[in-house]
Amino acid sequence: MIGMSDWNTNIINEFRANDGRVGGPFEGAPMILVHHRGRRTGRELVTPMMYLADEQDPATVYVFASKAGAPTNPDWYYNLTQAGKAEVEVGTETFQVEVTEMTGADRDRIFDEQARRYPGFGEYAVKAAGIRTIPVLALRRA
Repeated sequence: MIGMSDWNTNIINEFRANDGRVGGPFEGAPMILVHHRGRRTGRELVTPMMYLADEQDPATVYVFASKAGAPTNPDWYYNLTQAGKAEVEVGTETFQVEVTEMTGADRDRIFDEQARRYPGFGEYAVKAAGIRTIPVLALRRA
C-alpha cells in the first residue's frame, strides 16, 4: 500500500513532467502545487491540490481544506493561514501568493461551485457535517 507521502510525491512528479497536468483520479482537474513551511517543524513542504479559478479575477484561485471529509483540517491549512503567504506552481509557472480564508456567503458560493464541478467535494462536506465546515482559502498572486 502506498503512503500519503509517496502518493503526493508521485502526483508532484507527474505534474512537473506534464506541464501541470496529472492523470488517474485527477485527469482533467485543475491542479496546483502549494509550497509551504511546517509551522512547527520549519520544513519546506509541497502539497498537490485541486483548485478553482476565480472567474472574475485571473490572479486568484481557491483551494479547499477537505481532507476527504475527515473530522480535522489538514496540516497545510494551518501552515498557510498562519503564514499568510506561499509559493505555488500552476502549469509551468511558479509565483508567490497571499493567503486569505473565505467566510460566510462568499465561502459557501465558492465551495458550492467546486462541489457542483467535482461532486466528491460535496461528499466530503456531508462526511464533515456537524463536525467542521471545510475551509476555503483564496490564493492571490502577490
